Amino acid sequence: MVSENDLEMALDQVRTDAAGPVAGVFGPSSVTWRIDREAVIFLGAGRALLLQLAHPWVAAAIAEHSRTFADPIGRFHRTFDIVFAMVFGSLDRALLSSRQLYRRHGMIVGQMPEAVGPFAAGSRYCANDIPSLRWVHATLVETALMAHDLVLPPLSVEERERYWAESRTFGALFGLTADDLPADWAGFAAYNAAMAASDTLTVSPAAREIAAQIFGGARPWLRPPRWYRALTARLLPAPLRAGFGFELDERETRSADNALRWIRRLYPKLPDRVRYVGPCQEAQARLRGEPQPDWMTRCLNRAWIGRPQMDVRGKG
Repeated sequence: MVSENDLEMALDQVRTDAAGPVAGVFGPSSVTWRIDREAVIFLGAGRALLLQLAHPWVAAAIAEHSRTFADPIGRFHRTFDIVFAMVFGSLDRALLSSRQLYRRHGMIVGQMPEAVGPFAAGSRYCANDIPSLRWVHATLVETALMAHDLVLPPLSVEERERYWAESRTFGALFGLTADDLPADWAGFAAYNAAMAASDTLTVSPAAREIAAQIFGGARPWLRPPRWYRALTARLLPAPLRAGFGFELDERETRSADNALRWIRRLYPKLPDRVRYVGPCQEAQARLRGEPQPDWMTRCLNRAWIGRPQMDVRGKG
Protein backbone atom coordinates (compact mmCIF):
# COMPACT_ATOMS: atom_id res chain seq x y z
CA MET A 1 0.00 0.00 0.00
CA VAL A 2 1.06 3.57 -0.65
CA SER A 3 0.78 5.55 2.57
CA GLU A 4 0.45 9.31 2.76
CA ASN A 5 4.03 9.46 4.01
CA ASP A 6 5.16 7.37 1.03
CA LEU A 7 3.46 9.80 -1.32
CA GLU A 8 5.04 12.86 0.28
CA MET A 9 8.48 11.29 0.10
CA ALA A 10 7.92 10.56 -3.60
CA LEU A 11 6.73 14.12 -4.18
CA ASP A 12 9.86 15.49 -2.50
CA GLN A 13 11.88 13.73 -5.20
CA VAL A 14 9.53 14.99 -7.92
CA ARG A 15 10.02 18.53 -6.66
CA THR A 16 13.81 18.10 -6.73
CA ASP A 17 13.84 16.73 -10.30
CA ALA A 18 11.13 19.00 -11.76
CA ALA A 19 11.77 21.25 -14.75
CA GLY A 20 10.70 24.26 -12.68
CA PRO A 21 7.81 25.95 -10.83
CA VAL A 22 6.32 27.31 -14.06
CA ALA A 23 7.43 24.59 -16.50
CA GLY A 24 6.11 21.91 -14.17
CA VAL A 25 7.33 18.39 -13.62
CA PHE A 26 8.53 17.68 -17.18
CA GLY A 27 8.70 20.88 -19.23
CA PRO A 28 8.70 21.55 -22.98
CA SER A 29 12.01 19.80 -23.73
CA SER A 30 10.76 16.47 -22.33
CA VAL A 31 9.79 13.45 -24.39
CA THR A 32 6.66 13.22 -22.23
CA TRP A 33 5.42 16.58 -23.53
CA ARG A 34 6.30 15.58 -27.07
CA ILE A 35 4.08 12.50 -26.84
CA ASP A 36 1.22 13.65 -24.62
CA ARG A 37 0.67 16.93 -26.46
CA GLU A 38 -0.59 15.05 -29.52
CA ALA A 39 -4.36 14.71 -29.82
CA VAL A 40 -3.73 11.43 -31.64
CA ILE A 41 -3.01 9.73 -28.31
CA PHE A 42 -6.80 9.47 -28.02
CA LEU A 43 -6.49 6.54 -30.43
CA GLY A 44 -5.22 4.54 -27.46
CA ALA A 45 -7.72 5.67 -24.84
CA GLY A 46 -9.97 2.64 -25.36
CA ARG A 47 -7.05 0.24 -25.14
CA ALA A 48 -5.76 1.77 -21.91
CA LEU A 49 -9.22 1.59 -20.33
CA LEU A 50 -9.73 -2.05 -21.31
CA LEU A 51 -6.31 -3.07 -20.06
CA GLN A 52 -7.11 -1.45 -16.74
CA LEU A 53 -10.48 -3.19 -16.60
CA ALA A 54 -8.75 -6.51 -17.26
CA HIS A 55 -7.26 -6.26 -13.75
CA PRO A 56 -10.07 -7.66 -11.56
CA TRP A 57 -9.37 -5.26 -8.70
CA VAL A 58 -9.63 -2.26 -11.02
CA ALA A 59 -12.82 -3.57 -12.61
CA ALA A 60 -14.42 -4.17 -9.22
CA ALA A 61 -13.44 -0.70 -8.03
CA ILE A 62 -14.88 0.97 -11.13
CA ALA A 63 -18.06 -1.10 -10.99
CA GLU A 64 -18.69 -0.31 -7.31
CA HIS A 65 -17.28 3.20 -6.90
CA SER A 66 -17.36 4.94 -10.28
CA ARG A 67 -20.07 6.84 -12.17
CA THR A 68 -18.83 5.49 -15.50
CA PHE A 69 -22.25 4.18 -16.54
CA ALA A 70 -24.16 7.28 -15.51
CA ASP A 71 -21.55 9.79 -16.68
CA PRO A 72 -19.06 8.34 -19.19
CA ILE A 73 -18.06 11.75 -20.54
CA GLY A 74 -17.48 12.98 -17.00
CA ARG A 75 -15.18 10.04 -16.33
CA PHE A 76 -13.26 10.81 -19.52
CA HIS A 77 -12.84 14.42 -18.43
CA ARG A 78 -11.80 13.53 -14.88
CA THR A 79 -9.20 11.04 -16.09
CA PHE A 80 -7.62 13.40 -18.61
CA ASP A 81 -7.85 16.31 -16.17
CA ILE A 82 -5.68 14.44 -13.66
CA VAL A 83 -3.19 13.12 -16.20
CA PHE A 84 -2.80 16.40 -18.07
CA ALA A 85 -2.46 18.39 -14.85
CA MET A 86 0.40 16.11 -13.81
CA VAL A 87 2.07 16.37 -17.22
CA PHE A 88 1.35 19.96 -18.31
CA GLY A 89 0.42 21.77 -15.12
CA SER A 90 2.69 24.06 -13.14
CA LEU A 91 4.63 22.27 -10.41
CA ASP A 92 2.11 23.34 -7.78
CA ARG A 93 -0.76 22.11 -9.94
CA ALA A 94 0.87 18.74 -10.60
CA LEU A 95 1.54 18.14 -6.91
CA LEU A 96 -1.99 19.21 -6.03
CA SER A 97 -3.45 16.75 -8.55
CA SER A 98 -1.24 13.99 -7.17
CA ARG A 99 -2.55 14.54 -3.66
CA GLN A 100 -6.15 14.79 -4.91
CA LEU A 101 -5.77 11.48 -6.74
CA TYR A 102 -4.33 9.84 -3.64
CA ARG A 103 -7.24 11.02 -1.50
CA ARG A 104 -9.76 9.87 -4.11
CA HIS A 105 -8.10 6.46 -4.29
CA GLY A 106 -8.07 6.26 -0.50
CA MET A 107 -11.87 6.13 -0.52
CA ILE A 108 -11.96 3.27 -3.04
CA VAL A 109 -11.80 0.12 -0.95
CA GLY A 110 -13.96 -2.98 -0.99
CA GLN A 111 -14.14 -6.72 -1.41
CA MET A 112 -14.21 -8.84 -4.53
CA PRO A 113 -17.84 -9.84 -5.11
CA GLU A 114 -16.77 -13.13 -6.75
CA ALA A 115 -13.64 -15.10 -7.50
CA VAL A 116 -11.87 -13.87 -10.63
CA GLY A 117 -8.53 -15.24 -11.79
CA PRO A 118 -6.20 -15.46 -8.78
CA PHE A 119 -8.42 -13.22 -6.62
CA ALA A 120 -10.76 -14.99 -4.23
CA ALA A 121 -14.29 -13.87 -3.47
CA GLY A 122 -14.22 -11.56 -0.48
CA SER A 123 -10.57 -10.59 -0.92
CA ARG A 124 -9.92 -6.94 -0.26
CA TYR A 125 -8.95 -4.39 -2.86
CA CYS A 126 -7.80 -0.79 -2.50
CA ALA A 127 -7.04 1.70 -5.24
CA ASN A 128 -3.82 2.78 -3.48
CA ASP A 129 -2.43 -0.75 -3.65
CA ILE A 130 1.00 -0.71 -5.30
CA PRO A 131 0.46 -3.56 -7.83
CA SER A 132 -2.78 -1.94 -9.02
CA LEU A 133 -1.19 1.51 -9.32
CA ARG A 134 1.78 0.01 -11.15
CA TRP A 135 -0.55 -1.60 -13.70
CA VAL A 136 -2.65 1.53 -14.27
CA HIS A 137 0.55 3.56 -14.67
CA ALA A 138 1.89 1.00 -17.17
CA THR A 139 -1.26 1.09 -19.30
CA LEU A 140 -1.06 4.88 -19.58
CA VAL A 141 2.65 4.98 -20.41
CA GLU A 142 2.72 2.12 -22.90
CA THR A 143 -0.50 3.06 -24.69
CA ALA A 144 0.41 6.73 -25.12
CA LEU A 145 3.62 5.73 -26.89
CA MET A 146 1.84 3.08 -28.94
CA ALA A 147 -0.79 5.56 -30.14
CA HIS A 148 1.91 8.13 -30.96
CA ASP A 149 3.90 5.61 -32.99
CA LEU A 150 0.80 4.49 -34.91
CA VAL A 151 0.70 7.83 -36.70
CA LEU A 152 3.95 9.74 -36.11
CA PRO A 153 7.61 8.76 -36.53
CA PRO A 154 8.52 6.34 -33.73
CA LEU A 155 10.97 7.25 -31.02
CA SER A 156 14.59 6.22 -31.27
CA VAL A 157 16.01 3.75 -28.76
CA GLU A 158 17.58 6.61 -26.81
CA GLU A 159 14.37 8.65 -26.81
CA ARG A 160 12.40 5.64 -25.62
CA GLU A 161 14.78 5.16 -22.70
CA ARG A 162 14.43 8.82 -21.85
CA TYR A 163 10.65 8.51 -22.06
CA TRP A 164 10.72 5.63 -19.59
CA ALA A 165 13.01 7.55 -17.22
CA GLU A 166 10.49 10.42 -17.27
CA SER A 167 7.66 7.91 -16.81
CA ARG A 168 9.24 6.77 -13.56
CA THR A 169 8.86 10.38 -12.38
CA PHE A 170 5.26 10.26 -13.56
CA GLY A 171 4.86 7.13 -11.44
CA ALA A 172 6.13 9.03 -8.40
CA LEU A 173 3.05 11.25 -8.72
CA PHE A 174 1.04 8.06 -8.02
CA GLY A 175 3.24 7.39 -4.98
CA LEU A 176 5.33 4.72 -6.74
CA THR A 177 9.03 4.66 -5.85
CA ALA A 178 12.01 3.70 -7.98
CA ASP A 179 11.89 0.22 -6.41
CA ASP A 180 8.27 -0.21 -7.52
CA LEU A 181 9.04 0.26 -11.24
CA PRO A 182 11.43 -1.38 -13.74
CA ALA A 183 14.80 0.32 -14.14
CA ASP A 184 14.74 0.60 -17.95
CA TRP A 185 12.56 0.13 -21.01
CA ALA A 186 13.54 -3.51 -21.43
CA GLY A 187 12.38 -4.20 -17.89
CA PHE A 188 9.16 -2.31 -18.53
CA ALA A 189 8.49 -4.31 -21.71
CA ALA A 190 9.19 -7.54 -19.80
CA TYR A 191 6.75 -6.49 -17.08
CA ASN A 192 4.00 -5.84 -19.62
CA ALA A 193 4.65 -9.16 -21.35
CA ALA A 194 4.55 -11.01 -18.04
CA MET A 195 1.28 -9.34 -17.08
CA ALA A 196 -0.28 -10.19 -20.46
CA ALA A 197 0.72 -13.85 -20.02
CA SER A 198 -0.41 -14.13 -16.40
CA ASP A 199 -3.81 -14.95 -14.95
CA THR A 200 -3.68 -11.66 -13.01
CA LEU A 201 -5.33 -10.09 -16.07
CA THR A 202 -8.66 -11.85 -16.24
CA VAL A 203 -11.76 -10.27 -17.76
CA SER A 204 -14.44 -10.42 -15.08
CA PRO A 205 -18.19 -10.16 -15.72
CA ALA A 206 -18.04 -6.62 -14.30
CA ALA A 207 -15.26 -5.67 -16.73
CA ARG A 208 -17.16 -7.17 -19.66
CA GLU A 209 -20.32 -5.28 -18.73
CA ILE A 210 -18.50 -1.94 -18.41
CA ALA A 211 -16.78 -2.48 -21.77
CA ALA A 212 -20.08 -3.40 -23.42
CA GLN A 213 -21.71 -0.25 -22.08
CA ILE A 214 -18.88 1.97 -23.33
CA PHE A 215 -18.27 0.41 -26.73
CA GLY A 216 -21.77 -0.65 -27.70
CA GLY A 217 -24.13 0.47 -24.97
CA ALA A 218 -27.52 2.02 -24.72
CA ARG A 219 -26.52 5.54 -25.80
CA PRO A 220 -25.91 5.44 -29.57
CA TRP A 221 -24.76 9.06 -29.65
CA LEU A 222 -21.87 8.12 -27.32
CA ARG A 223 -20.94 4.89 -29.06
CA PRO A 224 -17.45 4.93 -30.63
CA PRO A 225 -17.41 4.45 -34.41
CA ARG A 226 -16.84 0.99 -35.86
CA TRP A 227 -13.27 1.75 -36.91
CA TYR A 228 -12.33 2.91 -33.40
CA ARG A 229 -13.77 -0.22 -31.79
CA ALA A 230 -11.90 -2.35 -34.32
CA LEU A 231 -8.63 -0.51 -33.75
CA THR A 232 -9.01 -0.82 -29.97
CA ALA A 233 -9.64 -4.54 -30.28
CA ARG A 234 -6.62 -4.99 -32.53
CA LEU A 235 -4.34 -3.24 -30.02
CA LEU A 236 -5.30 -5.66 -27.23
CA PRO A 237 -3.50 -8.93 -26.48
CA ALA A 238 -5.48 -11.75 -28.13
CA PRO A 239 -6.62 -13.44 -24.85
CA LEU A 240 -8.03 -10.16 -23.53
CA ARG A 241 -9.68 -9.38 -26.87
CA ALA A 242 -11.48 -12.72 -26.61
CA GLY A 243 -12.27 -12.15 -22.95
CA PHE A 244 -14.04 -8.90 -23.74
CA GLY A 245 -15.92 -10.56 -26.59
CA PHE A 246 -14.43 -8.45 -29.38
CA GLU A 247 -14.45 -10.08 -32.78
CA LEU A 248 -12.35 -8.77 -35.64
CA ASP A 249 -13.97 -9.76 -38.90
CA GLU A 250 -12.77 -8.65 -42.32
CA ARG A 251 -15.12 -5.67 -42.45
CA GLU A 252 -13.98 -4.32 -39.09
CA THR A 253 -10.31 -4.85 -39.89
CA ARG A 254 -10.76 -2.99 -43.16
CA SER A 255 -12.50 -0.09 -41.42
CA ALA A 256 -9.61 0.28 -38.95
CA ASP A 257 -7.04 0.10 -41.76
CA ASN A 258 -8.86 2.73 -43.81
CA ALA A 259 -9.19 5.08 -40.85
CA LEU A 260 -5.51 4.74 -39.95
CA ARG A 261 -4.47 5.34 -43.53
CA TRP A 262 -6.39 8.65 -43.65
CA ILE A 263 -5.22 9.71 -40.17
CA ARG A 264 -1.58 9.05 -41.08
CA ARG A 265 -1.99 11.06 -44.25
CA LEU A 266 -3.82 14.07 -42.78
CA TYR A 267 -2.85 14.36 -39.12
CA PRO A 268 0.82 15.38 -39.56
CA LYS A 269 -0.30 18.23 -41.85
CA LEU A 270 -2.58 19.79 -39.22
CA PRO A 271 -1.42 23.03 -37.56
CA ASP A 272 -0.16 22.75 -34.01
CA ARG A 273 -3.17 24.70 -32.77
CA VAL A 274 -5.36 21.78 -33.85
CA ARG A 275 -2.96 18.91 -33.17
CA TYR A 276 -1.88 19.79 -29.65
CA VAL A 277 -4.24 19.19 -26.74
CA GLY A 278 -5.60 22.19 -24.85
CA PRO A 279 -3.64 21.63 -21.62
CA CYS A 280 -0.37 21.65 -23.58
CA GLN A 281 -1.33 24.90 -25.27
CA GLU A 282 -2.24 26.36 -21.89
CA ALA A 283 1.16 25.31 -20.57
CA GLN A 284 2.90 26.96 -23.52
CA ALA A 285 0.97 30.17 -22.86
CA ARG A 286 1.94 29.99 -19.18
CA LEU A 287 5.61 29.75 -20.15
CA ARG A 288 5.17 32.85 -22.33
CA GLY A 289 3.86 34.71 -19.28
CA GLU A 290 0.27 34.99 -20.50
CA PRO A 291 -2.11 35.25 -17.51
CA GLN A 292 -4.99 33.29 -19.09
CA PRO A 293 -5.39 30.82 -21.96
CA ASP A 294 -7.00 32.29 -25.07
CA TRP A 295 -10.48 31.41 -26.34
CA MET A 296 -9.33 28.55 -28.56
CA THR A 297 -7.33 26.92 -25.79
CA ARG A 298 -10.30 27.26 -23.45
CA CYS A 299 -12.50 25.53 -26.04
CA LEU A 300 -9.98 22.71 -26.45
CA ASN A 301 -9.73 22.37 -22.68
CA ARG A 302 -13.48 21.95 -22.43
CA ALA A 303 -13.26 19.09 -24.91
CA TRP A 304 -10.36 17.37 -23.15
CA ILE A 305 -10.85 18.10 -19.43
CA GLY A 306 -14.40 19.47 -19.23
CA ARG A 307 -13.46 22.97 -18.08
CA PRO A 308 -11.82 26.01 -19.68
CA GLN A 309 -8.63 26.18 -17.61
CA MET A 310 -6.41 23.48 -16.19
CA ASP A 311 -3.95 25.40 -14.10
CA VAL A 312 -5.88 26.85 -11.19
CA ARG A 313 -3.73 28.70 -8.72
CA GLY A 314 -3.32 26.27 -5.86
CA LYS A 315 -0.86 25.51 -3.13
CA GLY A 316 1.44 22.51 -3.72
